[in-house]
Amino acid sequence: MQFIDEVKIHVKAGDGGRGCLSFRREKFIPMGGPDGGDGGDGGDVVFVVDEGLGTLLDLRYKVHYKARNGGHGMGKNRHGKNGEDLLIRVPPGVLIYDQQSGELLADLKDRDQRHVAVRGGRGGRGNARFATSTNRAPRHVQPGLPGDELWLRLELKLLADVGLVGMPNSGKSTLISAVSAARPKIADYPFTTLVSNLGVVRHGGFQSFVMADIPGLIEGASEGHGLGTRFLRHIERTDLFLHLVDLSDLQEGDPVERFDTINRELERHNPRLLDKPQLVVLTKADVTEVRERAESVTAIFAQRGLRTLQVSAVTGLGLEELVNCVARELAWLRSGPSGEESPPA
Repeated sequence: MQFIDEVKIHVKAGDGGRGCLSFRREKFIPMGGPDGGDGGDGGDVVFVVDEGLGTLLDLRYKVHYKARNGGHGMGKNRHGKNGEDLLIRVPPGVLIYDQQSGELLADLKDRDQRHVAVRGGRGGRGNARFATSTNRAPRHVQPGLPGDELWLRLELKLLADVGLVGMPNSGKSTLISAVSAARPKIADYPFTTLVSNLGVVRHGGFQSFVMADIPGLIEGASEGHGLGTRFLRHIERTDLFLHLVDLSDLQEGDPVERFDTINRELERHNPRLLDKPQLVVLTKADVTEVRERAESVTAIFAQRGLRTLQVSAVTGLGLEELVNCVARELAWLRSGPSGEESPPA
C-alpha cells in the first residue's frame, strides 16, 4: 500500500432547497390559501476517524468532495428532504488545516471522533410561511442558502508509542521486522526505507505497543536535506525514542557524534522532542567489531544518564530484553510518576 501523509482537497456542503410557491386547489374549497412547503437543509461534510486506515491514500486521487443538496419544497405543505451528510473517513492522527489561512481546524486522534468541516445551507421557506391576516395569498418564497466550502490541507502524524530514530542503514527496519509483524523493505544501502512503517509489538500475554520506523535522518534533515522534514513530524506524537546506533565498519565517523547529530536535527525541528525519554540501542551485536566497541560507547552514554541496550535483529540477541524494557518504560511514563527520576529496572 502506498503511504500518503499529506493531501489537499476541496469540500463543499450541500445547498439548501428552494421554498415552494403553491396554493391549495381543491374542489368545494374556494380560496384555499398558500400551501408551499419549505426546502430541505443541505448536507454537511464530516470527517470521521477510522482506526482501520493508516494512510491518506483514499483521498489522494479525488480532490472535490460535495455533500447532497436539500430537496425543494412542494405543494400541500410538503417540505423538501434534508441532504445527506458526506462522511470522509481518515486514519487517527490527522490534522485538518484551512489551506488559505493555515489555521488548524481539527486534530483527530480518538476512535470515531468527528469534525464537521463545512455546514450545509439552510432550506428556503415556502409561501405558506408568509401568510398573514393582511396578506392571505403571499407569492414570496425564499431560495435555499448555499453550503459552505473550503480548501483543506490534511496532514497525517502517525500515532505510535515508540519511535525508531537513527542514521540511514542503522538497522531500524530490521529491528521492527524482528519484533513485530511489519515487513518493511530491507537492504544494505542507505535510505532503503522511504515511507514510515508501523508495527504492533506483543509482550506479556495480551499487552502490546505500537512502534514506528522513521526513515533515516541525516545532518540538515530539519532544513530539508535527505528525506527532509517529510517524516520528522511522525515522531512528534511518540512517547519514547529508541535511538539506534550502528558500531560496525559500515558507518563512517564517531558513533557518539552521529548520535548528537540526530538529536540536533530533532531539536531544530521541534525543541520539545528532546524532552522525550530515549533509550540507546546498539544494533548488529552479532558482529565482532560491534561487541568490541560496545563497552567504551556504553560508558560514554552512561555518563550522560542514558541507558544502553545491545541487540541483534538477525540472531535475536537482546530483543526480549529490549521489548520488556520498552514496556516498563511506557508503563512508567503513563502511570504519572511522582518524584521518581527513572522507571524501575
